[in-house]
Amino acid sequence: MTSAQSTVDYAQVPDVELTEAAVLAAAREATGLSDFGDEADWKEGLTLFLKGLNEEARLNKTGRIIAFGEILRHLTNRLRVTDDIKRHPEILDVKIVKPIFVMGLPRTGSTFLHDLMAQDPDNRVPMTWECNYMSPPPEAATYETDPRIADCEAHLARTAGQLIPEYQAIHEMGAQLAQECLMLNAFDFKTQIFSNQFWTPTYQRWVENDSNLSVYRTHKRQLQYMQWKNPRARWVLKSTAYFWGLDAIMSVYPDARIIMTHRDPIKLTSSFFSNVSMTYSMGSDSIKDTEIGEFWGETWEKAMHRFVEFRKSGKAANAFDMQFSEFVKDQLAMVKRIYAHFDLPLSAAAEQKMRDFIANKPKERHGIHRYTPEQFGVNPAQERQRYGFYQDYFHVPNEG
Repeated sequence: MTSAQSTVDYAQVPDVELTEAAVLAAAREATGLSDFGDEADWKEGLTLFLKGLNEEARLNKTGRIIAFGEILRHLTNRLRVTDDIKRHPEILDVKIVKPIFVMGLPRTGSTFLHDLMAQDPDNRVPMTWECNYMSPPPEAATYETDPRIADCEAHLARTAGQLIPEYQAIHEMGAQLAQECLMLNAFDFKTQIFSNQFWTPTYQRWVENDSNLSVYRTHKRQLQYMQWKNPRARWVLKSTAYFWGLDAIMSVYPDARIIMTHRDPIKLTSSFFSNVSMTYSMGSDSIKDTEIGEFWGETWEKAMHRFVEFRKSGKAANAFDMQFSEFVKDQLAMVKRIYAHFDLPLSAAAEQKMRDFIANKPKERHGIHRYTPEQFGVNPAQERQRYGFYQDYFHVPNEG
């Protein structure tokens, strides 16, 4: 990767207008295509997200350019994938069987677990590069050498890598690391990923209050698309925002296998607040940490209630609960417990790849993530009481 590829002087880049007309025209021009698919799936989300960017996000010029680029990437993905499926309708005949959904609050070990399970050659995960640049469908023969991998690394370097390099200490990024379904959900412009990137609280509440059924119908088509020319035994998927579509997931994937990750909420919430504060700073000069703490504290409290209600409903009777405190003690032992729970084979080769992955991922290799709850207006004692119902139900221990 050359320095020209990995750095951008945003001061020299022309400013942009964050309007529907501008982004839709840019996507059509970039692809030569015009069919975005059913407007009922994506139009309202795009409209509300743009409204949030213009009225709430307090973006600077760099933020507007980054937001425009993100929207353009998702729109071009829509155009190209829609066209590919029209030309190859057999894609929709691909079977998705017993996918595994790793779901939990942020900072609960779900990312590391996802990457660890991705080491098993029988497991198929959405890689960051193929979520960023979906078309053409990835092929097994070139999956490790696809030129989109380098394009994705360059994109990461010139955005978060350039503007907030310390972000790696919070959440490691890489083209060939497993990606959350947050990114896939951006295809329909109904995803929490946008609220994680930009301060758009009204849009976030809309995402939370929608059934998300259309999102997971689209999600299934995306898995069929990615699996078409690169199949494996099973999908392993992960997101910190499945909370807003739990019933939809079970409706679209009635044979889904669920892993729920749990951690002391006091440890995870302030870490998340610091995460989004840093991400917002990439495109805004007006970040209010106490505002972040209040809004996202309420958001994750709602998520915890949904988690508890979902389990009480019996819709995930065979779910596996992973305690973060146990996972950090022995990651491979936890994976073996998960495989045994779902009666999955774990080959010697897969186990060795997992051992190697653990050995090559020492803690704090990208630095230490430093923050305090108080900077976000958080009183730890009050927060402990606030989230007690979640800890009681899932038997989540306090961390020191």
